[in-house]
Amino acid sequence: MRDTDVLVVGAGPTGLALGIDLARRGVTALVVERAGALFPGSRGKGIQPRTMEVFDDLGVLDAIRAAGGPYPVGRIWQDGRPAGEHRMFDATEPSEDAPYTEPWMVPQWRTQQILRARLEELGGEVAFGREVVGLTQDGDGVRAECASGEAVTARYAVAADGGRSAVRGLLGIGMAGETVDPHPTLVADVRITGLDRDNWHVFPPGAGDGFLAICPLAGTEDFQLVAQFPEDTAPDLSLEGVRKVVAARSHLAPESVTELRWASDFRPRAALADRFRSGRVFLAGDAAHVHSPAGGQGLNTSVQDAYNLGWKLGAVLRDGADAALLDSYEQERRPIAAEMLGLSTRVHRGETRRGEATGQLGIGYRRSPLTRETRTDPGPVRAGDRAPDGSVAGVRLFDAFRGPHWTLLALGDAQAPDLGPRIPVVRGPAPGPYGPGLFLVRPDGHVGWAGDTAAGLADHLARFGQG
Repeated sequence: MRDTDVLVVGAGPTGLALGIDLARRGVTALVVERAGALFPGSRGKGIQPRTMEVFDDLGVLDAIRAAGGPYPVGRIWQDGRPAGEHRMFDATEPSEDAPYTEPWMVPQWRTQQILRARLEELGGEVAFGREVVGLTQDGDGVRAECASGEAVTARYAVAADGGRSAVRGLLGIGMAGETVDPHPTLVADVRITGLDRDNWHVFPPGAGDGFLAICPLAGTEDFQLVAQFPEDTAPDLSLEGVRKVVAARSHLAPESVTELRWASDFRPRAALADRFRSGRVFLAGDAAHVHSPAGGQGLNTSVQDAYNLGWKLGAVLRDGADAALLDSYEQERRPIAAEMLGLSTRVHRGETRRGEATGQLGIGYRRSPLTRETRTDPGPVRAGDRAPDGSVAGVRLFDAFRGPHWTLLALGDAQAPDLGPRIPVVRGPAPGPYGPGLFLVRPDGHVGWAGDTAAGLADHLARFGQG
């Protein structure tokens, strides 16, 4: 029998990010994974701008940037010759308040390696070969039974075990959705010769065939291959099967594919769990919402689930906040997941372009029960919004926000009270979009409270054990 504060089921990006956030808050967490190792494929390869900001706060941004690179321009091939270009998204120039504006390509397996290393650096742990097959809970905690015979007890548990979540099934939580595209899709990581690594190579559909796209995976020698098939087809996931697809749909010879490193067959769908919580167990990531890969929203929405839940569990378990705070996780994240599911589906169907919305910088919680806007004349940045970057009296705001703490901004002539050493105060002229006033920035980088004066600020902080 093992005891822990939080049991995290699943060592994908969601579970690992949550483990990191809990570890840096001094919350004991155990991440368990049914497989014997981390996921080996490139599947979720796009890190969106908002997730880059999250990774900055979690202490892994430098490693993520070093491991990947920008998305290449698409090269369209026709009859063995280049026939045009295709840009995957509308580019946006970085600014002081938004330093990351374009997606960064990192294969999912590499992202997970980086997150695991950070988790272990903070003293966290991943236990492999632990398949959860039973789950019970009461008013004091959760007990999980593993197929190995081991049992784990925890005060709370988080299902981060993917779209086919066993924990979600054990809880009896339904998941409603739709098929985004009925055509089977083959995704494979391959080594291939005869194509440059400066372009994303796109081969349009031919007679009876679906499209083929071959993208160089930044930071590796691999390419990600994506091939669509007619309905009711079962793609061949073997090396020979992949070679046949490449030879049939491109000018390349079969032997150009020299190695098959990972392959998967999936049907793009969109689905949303009926609830994100059952008692002391929470759903996060693909266990709560399943996306089409178009637009790169799945992994990013999932990591931000973890980022939202982590500080709230920390507030309850370490700061003495009322457990009712945890109700806000579903209240805040389920509407966002529904919105991102709709966006992914529209991108997949060609109804909208990748761009500002897919970067997720505009996501906020203005309608959250945790949000208080008390100013009579709010400016562009309001309570609930993402707190932009900027410089105040020589202090970079993202540097001030980094860490598990709250931060108070006193901008313009606003007078800030002394909140003690746990809540740093940054004072100075209002940068960029902020405008004058007091802005209390939550641990997840969103403005939780804003006011012209400090009236009501102490009471608001007390809700989170910060009094």
